[in-house]
Amino acid sequence: MKAKTKSRTASQGKTKSRSKPTQKGKSKPKAVSKAAAKSAPKSRKRGGFLRKVLALLAWLCLLAALLGTVSRELPEELQSLPYVPVVAAFTPWFAALGVLALMLALASRRWFAALLALACLGLQGWWQYPYLIAKTHLDDAAVSAVGESHADTHDSYARVMTANVYKGRASAKAVVDAVRDQRVEVLALQETTKPFVRALKAEGIDDYLPYSQISSSDGKYGNALFSATALDSPADDDVDSSASFMPGGTVSFGGGKTPIRFVSVHTTSPKPGYWDDWRASLDEVATMRSHKNDRYVLMGDFNATTDHTPFRNILGSRFHDAAQSSGSGFVFTWPANKPGVPKFAGIDHIVLDQGITAGQVSTLPIPGSDHAALLATIAVK
Repeated sequence: MKAKTKSRTASQGKTKSRSKPTQKGKSKPKAVSKAAAKSAPKSRKRGGFLRKVLALLAWLCLLAALLGTVSRELPEELQSLPYVPVVAAFTPWFAALGVLALMLALASRRWFAALLALACLGLQGWWQYPYLIAKTHLDDAAVSAVGESHADTHDSYARVMTANVYKGRASAKAVVDAVRDQRVEVLALQETTKPFVRALKAEGIDDYLPYSQISSSDGKYGNALFSATALDSPADDDVDSSASFMPGGTVSFGGGKTPIRFVSVHTTSPKPGYWDDWRASLDEVATMRSHKNDRYVLMGDFNATTDHTPFRNILGSRFHDAAQSSGSGFVFTWPANKPGVPKFAGIDHIVLDQGITAGQVSTLPIPGSDHAALLATIAVK
């Protein structure tokens, strides 16, 4: 009996001794679990910090996008406050900031910021889509007519061009070459000088556009109209503008049946000390809407885009912008002389009266100028 008891005791001891390694083995998963538990808060902290950084960037981009969106819709009295016209000129580009803000807001789970970004993008799309969808179309006859080797001055179509020649620093040869190659029938120029006009004549402008009306309010810089056909009722200033003389002249289309009044426009530039003058000069052009005796084509450097309230007031319900109504896309003309800086603002325009359609809107670089030339084909009914 005693032997059996010892045997059982021994076997129990063996059992106990076997259990020790098992317990030690079980302690290892507990050690791994503790390490994971320690690393989890660190991982959460890193993720939380990253989301905070993304959220901050999202709000910064969103605030900039909201700034551009709000500046575009301000009444003209507020839009002429210092530097607001400059901000509004960048309006289409704020859409890119809106996209970036939306992506950052979604990544950082800032849902309210994402909703605001979507609202900005929706407004931008509503404002800018006319540049991508044509309201009017040129007929085949218009495209064929301006594609001939020589311009036909007796039909109802014409290739027109406007260019700011940067205080006479632009290449006169480039302007005349463009007139020849594009078969331009009516040309509007801004910031001409007497030496520049002489250079145009030396390059042969009269061979293509022998009729002209050139005027200057200060005797130094002026604006000009050139035409392939006679300019009826020429005037030094059709607008009675405080900015500069804006010459006008009437060109007959359709074999003399349809007279159209052309005006070379140049308003005041928005810059320190001239914010109110900028708005006033655009308002003066807007008075053309009340001139019922003529149908107009206003071409030139308006120093404003369609995102500026005073320019939209010029259009009203009567006029339309050639680039916008033809769905020609964003036609940026300025600045054209900054190395490494792309043109980002469409401040040159061809503005058309009712019954005049446009197409083939494009820009052309003019060496020496800070503006690209703007061209369009118009059809007169």
